[in-house]
Amino acid sequence: MADISHITQPTVAAIDAAWEAEGNRQKGHRPHLGGSIIGNECNRALWYGFRWCTDKSFDGRLLRLFNRGHEEENRFIRDLRKAGATVHDCDDRTGEQFLFKAVGGHVGGSMDGVGKGLPESPDKWHVLEFKTHSDKSFKALAKDGVEKSKPLHFAQMQLYMHWSGIDRAFYLAVNKNTDELYSERVRYQQREAERLEDKARRIVEASTPPPRMSEDPSFYLCKFCDHYDLCHQAAAPAVNCRTCAHSTPVMTGNGQWNCAFNDSVIETNRQRKGCEHHLFIPELMWHAGAEAVDASAQENWIEYRLPNGRTFRNGPKAPSSYPSIELINLPTEIAAEEGFEKLRLSFDGWAVS
Repeated sequence: MADISHITQPTVAAIDAAWEAEGNRQKGHRPHLGGSIIGNECNRALWYGFRWCTDKSFDGRLLRLFNRGHEEENRFIRDLRKAGATVHDCDDRTGEQFLFKAVGGHVGGSMDGVGKGLPESPDKWHVLEFKTHSDKSFKALAKDGVEKSKPLHFAQMQLYMHWSGIDRAFYLAVNKNTDELYSERVRYQQREAERLEDKARRIVEASTPPPRMSEDPSFYLCKFCDHYDLCHQAAAPAVNCRTCAHSTPVMTGNGQWNCAFNDSVIETNRQRKGCEHHLFIPELMWHAGAEAVDASAQENWIEYRLPNGRTFRNGPKAPSSYPSIELINLPTEIAAEEGFEKLRLSFDGWAVS
């Protein structure tokens, strides 16, 4: 056989596979609502992300690209120190990166560092925020500034200033194509920071999805959203504790969640897996075109009516009753259909993808 290794690049494939195996274990779900995304204009997208409604996986190339941004942080710090600045990238009290938590521990983020001795204002401490940009993004940043061209980054700095008590931020960005640098000092805006934190609180406390940003599936911000298929194409939501009607964020704890079915706190790793008692939040069942019409907390089911008049339940496996893990694979047109039900129960079968 001819040597085709120059085409298949097996070593590159192995590198990417290793990144994918490690980087996709948590399905893209972070435990908290991150300060880096609270500036997102779409409240529904934030809620979907906080509730882990969409499982995300990334290819090795993209994971390596994400990591490049993290690696650049060390370079930024070295460069600032070479320029004579004092930079702290870790909290002296913990030896770890500066971490913030708010809204019952459900909102937070990690700050890149704090710095002093910058030529623009040598005696002032600054929140430090480091970013890498494509050539196109960098040119827009240089032209319009961070608040206009990168509102998510601007919001992130406002929150970090709010939480840290430091009233200036220093934004340092690099063009990945040319290595050109851009810097900007950002002033703390208390009202804006408080507005963002209040917005985050509403997202965390909401038990149902907020309205869409746009009802038009072709709207440009919607088309590039991680939750597009769920929000506009009626894809099924992911099965985990955060999409379950039994779970609620505890607002007085350290980012804890409570399960009403088991009357217990749910640890983060358990949240990712869910359990056999999972019932979808009814408002997430619109993918099936279904309307909730009845429920039983004691027997653990929610009943839905389809547009064709048939009814089915999300609950323990039984005639016309489907566990959540089966519902996500069930085409609407055969839910509770007599022929399908007979086949399913006769062979103790399951609806699978």
